[in-house]
Amino acid sequence: MKINRVKTLAVKEWREILRDRLFLSLAFVVPISMMLVFGYGIKMDVENIPFAVLDQDRSAMSRDYLHQFIDSRYFDYQGDVENEDEIDNLIAGSKIRFAIIVPPKFQETLLSGRPIAVQSLIDGTFPFRTSTSKGYVAAINNAFNTQLLTAYISQKMGVTAEQAAAFMSPIKIQLRYLYNQELRSIWSIAPAMMMFILLMTPPFLTALGIVREKENGSIYNIYSSTVTRGEFLMGKLFPYVVISCINVVILWLIAIFAFGAPFKGDPVFFFIASVIYVTCTTGIGLLVSLFSKTQVSAMMLTVVVTIVPAVLYSGLLVPIASMDAASQFEAHLFPAMYYTDIALGSFLKGIGVEELWTRVAALLLYTIILWVISYNLFHKRVKA
Repeated sequence: MKINRVKTLAVKEWREILRDRLFLSLAFVVPISMMLVFGYGIKMDVENIPFAVLDQDRSAMSRDYLHQFIDSRYFDYQGDVENEDEIDNLIAGSKIRFAIIVPPKFQETLLSGRPIAVQSLIDGTFPFRTSTSKGYVAAINNAFNTQLLTAYISQKMGVTAEQAAAFMSPIKIQLRYLYNQELRSIWSIAPAMMMFILLMTPPFLTALGIVREKENGSIYNIYSSTVTRGEFLMGKLFPYVVISCINVVILWLIAIFAFGAPFKGDPVFFFIASVIYVTCTTGIGLLVSLFSKTQVSAMMLTVVVTIVPAVLYSGLLVPIASMDAASQFEAHLFPAMYYTDIALGSFLKGIGVEELWTRVAALLLYTIILWVISYNLFHKRVKA
């Protein structure tokens, strides 16, 4: 392999990329746009849930109870309604996601020492948000019950409110959230989106770049030249690896400064691991290009082989540990899972090569396998 030939091919490919504005936008604008669109669009935090109130008692105690919800940052108070039919219309029209109905004689029943049921209506269209909303409602209701019982015990036993609260809850749970103390979903989504974007764009660029030469016939110049297939592949793909490495830095900066995701790990280690990852995904594009004759077919095949593992088997939406055995086995067959562990570990956990070297080794092995297979399948002779 002669380095001058590789350099010449790389320079030629780089000039073609710069001349093609559409291709250049695919190289840089699309990854940035995807990061911003998905980063701001995917929200896993369940807050500001719009809700309405039907207070049929209108007593001091019912107002105190309802203000537990109104003052909460998890709910967005939209006002009172006059009847249940109005609630049905608001929920059906998606103007509210939750409603609470306080029955008549709410205060009178509680002061008499008897329990009373308060109805809560939650829109079940989105099961995840519904389950989280249910937890918020139950927590606020339990807090109000604790206040009532604490006041009752304090009055009956003649003790302070603090002592009564201790009687009510002799065992307290102290929760401490590790790695993502504020429980902000974007801090986890931003690093995972780097995995998703860097799994899609390098194969797209690589596959389109090679298949484009097949369509316009310029690849026949390579077939008839003295350039070896190794020199061609290295020179052809080197610019795409460089572009992807630049995108790694750009996406990393967006995750930190635009989305505020904390980066606690070693930036050098993370960059090296990312270079291995984009080299691996570039190999996927090379393999796709060998089976495609048109740019449209290359795009379609790239979508199939990248989006499915990125969404289903990477840990982006469902943790790998929560999958069944068969799905976990499949997840280990794709590079997305390994880079997701590296990204989240570097950003949130602050771990480095000591804990993540096995993931990097898996990506390196995956890269070698892809490039060796592609090298053996690529031929400088047109099959009859």
